[in-house]
Amino acid sequence: MKFTKMQGLGNDYLYVYGEPENAAVWSVKLSERHFGAGSDGMIYIAPSAVADFKMRIFNADGSEANMCGNGIRCVGKYVHDKGYTDKTHLTVETRSGVKTLDLRLTDGKVTSAAVDMGTVTVAPEQTIRVDGETVTCTPVDVGNPHAVLFVDDAEAAPLTALGPAIEHHEAFPGGVNVEFVQVLRRNEVRMRVWERGSGVTLACGTGACASAAAAAARGMCDYDTEIRVHLDGGTLRITVGRDGSVQMEGPCEFVYEGDTEIC
Repeated sequence: MKFTKMQGLGNDYLYVYGEPENAAVWSVKLSERHFGAGSDGMIYIAPSAVADFKMRIFNADGSEANMCGNGIRCVGKYVHDKGYTDKTHLTVETRSGVKTLDLRLTDGKVTSAAVDMGTVTVAPEQTIRVDGETVTCTPVDVGNPHAVLFVDDAEAAPLTALGPAIEHHEAFPGGVNVEFVQVLRRNEVRMRVWERGSGVTLACGTGACASAAAAAARGMCDYDTEIRVHLDGGTLRITVGRDGSVQMEGPCEFVYEGDTEIC
């Protein structure tokens, strides 16, 4: 099985064209950073009956995700730069619906992509008890579930303590991605993330969309205006419409090619 390691702001996945048997098992095996190739998971790309391509996302623990913002940008680069399409406007089928990409090229190669992420839903603030503490979060649905916590200092946020506790909290039966967000100034935030099924990652595209949407809903940022979301791996540009639409733009890069025996 041939794979390509790619990353968007350090959110790294192994990409395979095709859908092998035991896809979840391979994600666990190859994502391991000491005995495998090392990644936040694997993304499988295939033809689609309803879009230009289809993507399936498996986290490092083998669970299947509905959507990945950084991952879908890399899918666009993969299919264009490897010659599966010459389109720069693409549709990609995901478990959370068909998403639209506009690819940005430099010297014929994709360097970044803008993604129509569909509609985001921001729920009222929710207070839960976690490890004896009262925590207030904003649940957000971006095709996958998020819990956004606004903090005074994102750098000091307890990612590895509160992150897994909230991910598996009874308030979120299927698990949840957890974002710790500090508002730096109007339309600029700092975000760190604990991803469901993967743990701490350098970036999360849907998490950045969820954070921007929650900040806009709470009056901390503006609708219909670019919001810069600074993550551990770099910066994403998010625009949240008053109608709930979300646009995301950011980079996508190849890291290396590899292959492994299927056994």
